[in-house]
Amino acid sequence: MSNLKDYFERNAYKSKYTIGDRVFGHWNGIPFVGSVGNDRSPTDVTVHSDLPVKFEGKVNNILVVKHKDIKQKLKEIE
Repeated sequence: MSNLKDYFERNAYKSKYTIGDRVFGHWNGIPFVGSVGNDRSPTDVTVHSDLPVKFEGKVNNILVVKHKDIKQKLKEIE
């Protein structure tokens, strides 16, 4: 009989980004740079943007974007 650990290792979503990864992309046609806050589902990533983004009269600091909207993971400057 299998235990829960084995089940989730086989069937659960494996995230592409970890918390704090720096990313660049476009959200509703607006470019953003920020840090990944959460990558729990295969469709959405939560990004804490460095600068506020104004869209349709509302200022957004936390963006929920699709994986395809993130263009690249930024490299760490050494």
